[in-house]
Amino acid sequence: MKAVQMREAGDISVLQYVDMDEPVIRSPTDVKVKLHAAGVNPVDTKIRATAGYYPDKLPAVLGCDGAGVVVETGDKVKHFKPGDEVWFFHGGLGNEQGNYAEFNVLDESLLSKKPTTLDFKQAAIGPLILITAWEALYDQVHLDERKTILIHAGAGGVGHVAIQLAKRKGARVLTTIRGEDKQKLVKHFGADEVIDYRSDDFVKKANEMTGGDGVDVVFDTIGGETFKKSLNCLAYRGEIVTLLDPGTDTAWKEARLRNIKMIFELMLTPMVSGLSAARRHQVEILDQCGQWIDNGELQLVLSQSFPLADAAKAHTAIESGHTMGKIALEI
Repeated sequence: MKAVQMREAGDISVLQYVDMDEPVIRSPTDVKVKLHAAGVNPVDTKIRATAGYYPDKLPAVLGCDGAGVVVETGDKVKHFKPGDEVWFFHGGLGNEQGNYAEFNVLDESLLSKKPTTLDFKQAAIGPLILITAWEALYDQVHLDERKTILIHAGAGGVGHVAIQLAKRKGARVLTTIRGEDKQKLVKHFGADEVIDYRSDDFVKKANEMTGGDGVDVVFDTIGGETFKKSLNCLAYRGEIVTLLDPGTDTAWKEARLRNIKMIFELMLTPMVSGLSAARRHQVEILDQCGQWIDNGELQLVLSQSFPLADAAKAHTAIESGHTMGKIALEI
């Protein structure tokens, strides 16, 4: 089969379009999927650059998000059959082959039926961002209509989904963006207040928009200085959820004064650590989000797609730092 392998850590030149053996069913509950698309995530570019999760397992196939058609099943598979269209989050982080390839094999417990209203490219961009936003906003901070949340990078992959999930709970949503086109997008998804961080100090604006009280929740998808500054616009006993490492140079005095709750969200952990119950919950998230998508209650933004052979171009687009929505590889 055709696949894209990373041969070593480095820039986009380490991604090679190759022929390799197809994966085979090894367990009675395994399912073989012919992939039609793979999602491309920032974590893919970071792993490519550092060989994180792969220090002694190269060459390797990247890609955690996939969508395709079941072509073969093990003897004890109960819920899927050849011809079923599926989407999933699996692989690309160490021991398991990723989805920059024509085929993948995984246990049936990790699969969800693809939303019927999405094509394969649209479906392939969904799993990681949907699970991340759900776990952060529903499992971690328990949003409701009494809370105001500031979502950073609201037009980005996780951000545009987070806005929609926050509005489903009735929360007031503030979000940061860059540019008029992104402002239109986040308004479409329900953002109540939009802050263009190029022209406005988001801390000052968030405090003004809340009458000086600060927001109840910050969802930080950027890290670095954005994380540090966000501590200054949180309400007393507010909560900040971050997807990034806050670093060793963060000044925590303001957080202590405000009795802020610090929360980490890393949806990769269940796969990396083999947490079966947590992985089942992630599949349940996809099942529910798939229903909302088919009912027209949730949308995914596919901004660009590239042929599998051009995976390096997809990585370049992500590393530009200004993509809107998500990017997919068409297989």
